[in-house]
Amino acid sequence: MSNLPNSETRSRYYRNGPNHAAGEYIDFVQVRRRFDFCSIEIGRWVTRAERERAAGLFYDALCDLMLILQGPEPLISLRGSLSLQYGIGGRPGVSAHYNPASRSFSLAKNAGPGSIAHEWFHAFDHYIAGKSIAGASRCTFASRAWLDNAPSIDHPLNNLLFDCFKAILLDASGQQPSALFNASSAADRQLHTLYYSQPEELCARAFEAFVQDAAIKNGFLVKGTKATKEAELGLYPQGAQREQINAAFSRYFRTLGAALRRQG
Repeated sequence: MSNLPNSETRSRYYRNGPNHAAGEYIDFVQVRRRFDFCSIEIGRWVTRAERERAAGLFYDALCDLMLILQGPEPLISLRGSLSLQYGIGGRPGVSAHYNPASRSFSLAKNAGPGSIAHEWFHAFDHYIAGKSIAGASRCTFASRAWLDNAPSIDHPLNNLLFDCFKAILLDASGQQPSALFNASSAADRQLHTLYYSQPEELCARAFEAFVQDAAIKNGFLVKGTKATKEAELGLYPQGAQREQINAAFSRYFRTLGAALRRQG
């Protein structure tokens, strides 16, 4: 018995990746076991059919992300520190969010799909602060701390990570805000808010673009960085900056993945 996506699900969430389940039935117990998540919680209003369908979609999305990042399972669960919630803990008007206090990311039952890459990077940004920023607190995000010139921990991997932040947040000179930052700041001014131009949000959207540009496509993992109103406003990297960011992310995660595999 398998819970492979049906034709309706496949049309809604296009993917071209390999058959990770190999015909086996996938539930959230297996998702947790495969990646060693700290916990997985499912909302009380999620039906059995929805739960079974979501488990297969999550499994494929996380396996695809693992291949795109060229890393092992512990990278996806951040060494077992990350928790998942589906159809639980939502906020009004928010389809997905990451909670640093509980180190968990949540997807709404009907509106969250496509947000995994974005929320996963928030979790990673939070987790990696403790490995890259000297004296990082429990609330620190590495991207924001780097932009604020916080003392860093000297390590070749951290230098590659900071290259990613530099490509996202600064222009080619490294002295002025990037085109992505300027477009995001303009959107915030128009909306009278402070959201799009926050460094952790800029970096999460840049990571989305990197994942969507990979050869492996998965609409449950990521979507919307190209043909959307947000993309038209320049809220995702474009042109040469996008290529530069993608190259920086590729170098970093390829190197990180190799290091994690050596550690076992």
